[in-house]
Amino acid sequence: MNLRPLVLSAAAAVVAVSSFLVLAQTAAPAAPAAAAPAPAIVEIPVPAVNAAAYLVVEATSGQVLAEQNTRQKRDPASLTKLMTAYLVFDALHQKQISLGQRMRVPERAWKAEGSRMFIAPGAPVTAEDMIRGLIIQSGNDAAIALAIAVGGNEGDFVTKMNRQAKKLGMDDTQFLNPTGLTQQGHYSTAHDLAVLSLALMRDFPQYTKFYAEKSFTFNKITQENRNRLLFLDPSVDGLKTGHTDAAGWCLITSVNRPPRKLLTVLLGAPSEAARINESRKLIDWAFTAFEGKRLYEAKKPIQQMTVWKSTVDSIPVGFNDDVTAVTSTGKATDITTEFNIAEPKFGPIIAGDTVGLLKVKRAGNLIYERNIIAMESAPAAPIWKRMWHSVVLFFKGLGK
Repeated sequence: MNLRPLVLSAAAAVVAVSSFLVLAQTAAPAAPAAAAPAPAIVEIPVPAVNAAAYLVVEATSGQVLAEQNTRQKRDPASLTKLMTAYLVFDALHQKQISLGQRMRVPERAWKAEGSRMFIAPGAPVTAEDMIRGLIIQSGNDAAIALAIAVGGNEGDFVTKMNRQAKKLGMDDTQFLNPTGLTQQGHYSTAHDLAVLSLALMRDFPQYTKFYAEKSFTFNKITQENRNRLLFLDPSVDGLKTGHTDAAGWCLITSVNRPPRKLLTVLLGAPSEAARINESRKLIDWAFTAFEGKRLYEAKKPIQQMTVWKSTVDSIPVGFNDDVTAVTSTGKATDITTEFNIAEPKFGPIIAGDTVGLLKVKRAGNLIYERNIIAMESAPAAPIWKRMWHSVVLFFKGLGK
């Protein structure tokens, strides 16, 4: 079975664009003649899944483990609220709003159809409560109120939604509202919703805790999270449910079992019970058929890098996040890494700067790439030291 990574690469600022890279499967190198043959590993086939579309992706590496109809345009229902939340989280990050900020509820939000958190028109509600109502209770009233607070009005907010979708590489998505209520021309795909979910978890990890909360009480009304997997599996920590007659029963699930982080997208299941059972089926298969390998730990130096023309001689380099990869169970030794740090490096270097590239491979095939970053700064050296280093590098044939 080929492993095809859902690659998230930085574009402008921290915005990511996704693409599928199809890697041809090749055999692992032959063992030396003197070595005993390794036992055959039988790869476990993907089970039959009763849903219109699905995708299973390793969230840390972007490796796609299984997929069906991932580019089929479908009604996303309340999975739309993932983009609504993304823009709200971005507004928090940009300090345009704050969690404690009290917002007055527009009458338009109070009149929202479908699922609600039961906010009252004109009453002040904190942004944090609105976010909980959006995520835990899937409140359409919360979605509209937040859209108006962040975008000024619903129309401008929807424009922001579609602009952000394009930035993320969601090329088969079009939003017409912030709630997910069925509307002709409002659509997305399993692929695009996976891209959005991965971006949400990557860009705003401080807010994804809301998706793990099992219930929320507002206005003396307690509603449980519609994601029943939160109650059945302690390793599940999100992410979002959706349902309309047009969409069927949908569920995006995040599963945290270190060193692995799994994401499943299931669209168009025939019933509420089916979206749970079919998602569990995919999760169980993914953790049985594949094993994860932590290659490097986040924030831990992997080596010292020499820096010229700086006040320091070297700095530690590493990664912001864990570097992991998965392969078929029993084949973890197939995973290898390759560093590419061009020499020489010159100060000044600021902590967080990209200084090299790591390639993660399976049986010689590229799985994905990860930037190597400076973990400490290397300030520029005074002029006399810079001149001296230029002389040394000249005679070493490394530069001026």
